[in-house]
This record gives sequence, C-alpha cells and structure tokens, in this order.
Amino acid sequence: QVQLVESGGGLVQPGGSLRLSCAASGRTLSAYYMGWFRQAPGKEREFVSAISRYGASTYYADSVKGRFTISRDNAKNTVYLQMSSLKPEDTAVYLCAAARRGSTPRVDEYDYWGQGTQVTVSS
Repeated sequence: QVQLVESGGGLVQPGGSLRLSCAASGRTLSAYYMGWFRQAPGKEREFVSAISRYGASTYYADSVKGRFTISRDNAKNTVYLQMSSLKPEDTAVYLCAAARRGSTPRVDEYDYWGQGTQVTVSS
C-alpha cells in the first residue's frame, strides 16, 4: 500500500506556472505507474497526465499537451507536474494517483489516491 500527498497548488495569474509535487510513502514509488487527475466543482474527475514506472513513457490529455510536463524521481519517491501557460479553465483540485497494472487515463484503474491540492488560475 502507498500513501500519496500532493503539494504546490495555489493562486496564479493566467499565463503563469506552478509545479505540483506528489510525495509517496509506505512503498517504493517505482512499483507504481503514476497519474495526475483534476476535478473542478460540479464536474467529473478527468485525466491530466500519466507516467510509466521509470519515466520512459508519458501521456497527456489533449487539453494540457504542450503546457504540462509530468516527471518522477523514484529516489525521492516523488512525482511532479510542471504546469505552464495556465488558463482559467485549468482551475481545479489536482490529485495524484498510483496504479499497479499500467499507465492509463481511466480513473477506475488507479488503486491509490491523494487528497488533492487546489489550483486556481485567475487575475
């Protein structure tokens, strides 16, 4: 089992940048494929990005491709989401998640979730 804690959220102006972190404890992070999701008020949780166990493969939602970058440091048991050129529609709670079986955009295929960190993009 793994516990996940996100950090790095906050208020940023449109066009700005933020880097989110997801720290894992309880089991080595390299055992898991990792993903970032987001959920805005009144909307379903949606896939943002995923990364394979050792970082060789990354995946992005079309809405963030070219603006967000996912990475991981297994030695630090941490996954990152670098967000640039932020837009108001990126406002949401961002959650990281761990999957045992593979990189996937499906919410129901992730086994462990963090509590989330709020990102607000507004002038």
